[in-house]
Amino acid sequence: MTREEELAIRQKLKDDFIKYAEKCLKIRTKSGAVVPFKMNIAQMHIHACLEDQLARTGKVRALILKGRQQGCSTYVEGRYYHKVTHRKGVRAFILTHGDEATNNLFELATRYHENCPAPVRPHTSYANAKELHFDRLDSGYKVGTAGNKGVGRGSTIQYFHGSEVAFWPNAEHHAAGILQAVPDEEGTEVIKESTANGLGNYFHKEWQMAEAGQSDYIAIFVPWYWQEEYSREVDADFALTSEEEQYRDCYELTLGQMAWRRARIAELGDLLFKQEYPATAAEAFQMSGHDPFIPAQIVMDARSAKAEGIGAKKLGVDPARFGDDRSSITFRQGRKVHWIRSYSKKNTMELAGIVRMVIKEVGADQCAIDVGGLGAGVYDRLEELVPESECQLVQVNSASAPIDEVKYKNKRAEMWGETKLWLEQQPADIPDSDELQADLTQIKYKYDSSNRLQMESKEDMKKRGLRSPDQADSLGLTFAEPFKPKVQRKSKSVKRAILDRGMGY
Repeated sequence: MTREEELAIRQKLKDDFIKYAEKCLKIRTKSGAVVPFKMNIAQMHIHACLEDQLARTGKVRALILKGRQQGCSTYVEGRYYHKVTHRKGVRAFILTHGDEATNNLFELATRYHENCPAPVRPHTSYANAKELHFDRLDSGYKVGTAGNKGVGRGSTIQYFHGSEVAFWPNAEHHAAGILQAVPDEEGTEVIKESTANGLGNYFHKEWQMAEAGQSDYIAIFVPWYWQEEYSREVDADFALTSEEEQYRDCYELTLGQMAWRRARIAELGDLLFKQEYPATAAEAFQMSGHDPFIPAQIVMDARSAKAEGIGAKKLGVDPARFGDDRSSITFRQGRKVHWIRSYSKKNTMELAGIVRMVIKEVGADQCAIDVGGLGAGVYDRLEELVPESECQLVQVNSASAPIDEVKYKNKRAEMWGETKLWLEQQPADIPDSDELQADLTQIKYKYDSSNRLQMESKEDMKKRGLRSPDQADSLGLTFAEPFKPKVQRKSKSVKRAILDRGMGY
């Protein structure tokens, strides 16, 4: 091999991590064999998402939500080992949730180094139980354990991996400390990954912000059924229950995968299985004993359903109420939600202008606006901008009386109740969105002394560590009032007769 050919190969391995991983990195399989690192479906998906963000923004900021033993840490450690052994003056730091995990991940990196082919394996000046230092490159790779509040401070880090972040002790303190050691510069990377560990903790809050597009982080979800090994042989008499048939059809699973799932649920229970092996992001974040008002299954059915948009074109506008909330707009036509759009940090005039343009864009027949907080100003401005003959404007006060006072405590409960009924009457076609599913399936409910439905307030949801369900609320607003052509605009929402319900829904 000529010098030029060798340099070309080395350059290819530097530029192509997938090729480098297969040719230069070794991993230990679950059976104990040491084999080349050939990435699985989950790892390829993570890699594609990170590389896309890197190409778009020049850096990586990512949160990864996944199930157990899907190879996420194996991928990230390989990625970072590749980077620190091909660049000068850079540092990678891996922070885990416990001593055993710290040892396991450093053993993984050590195996990469010891089995790396000599032509691409850098010289080390020292290696100890927690660190590899490549002296000729002046780069290094180090691991630490969360719990020590000073871990990782006092240094500059280009590549940071937070492992099982939902289980970190002192998570907020670490975020305020070690993550500040990563400069906000091109080429730097921060990857935080975890299985779920309930609601309201640091990782869950970070995930909600990333999922909603309210931070620099992208949200990457990895479902359990991408793992080829999560399957088992099926007996001749193996039969699915009706619930299992729905689940199989929803995710297009094999009988072998369903048999594996059944065995795991028998071992862990249904709630813990969903947390440890989620099929959707919303499913991962659950609260033990929480009975969702809208079951996850009917939302999943709606995510995969197809329906034509027939009938009145209705917009639901949920303006932001608090500084960290978003304004959301839903466009629904009969059995189809065409889209839901969300906007951050828009003032009254800006949001009114956006809604005005959307009314023109879709040719809306009706636009219902929540007039609480910012919404009152949005409605008033739209009254000035939108001719009555063009679109019916409806102002909605969620605390006002519902149309059906027998079933619902107030208008907010009625909108949620009508949304659930609409989803149950398949086909109901909604966007295929984990964010919308989370909004729809995490709200609590109860019945008052008159057996009327009452929904959890946004304020109480925030106390539980949940974001405001802005997208679900904007969808609910499309059910606030039946559409009646050529009605005179009212200055205030008027209660309609119960017999009118359903017209235009």
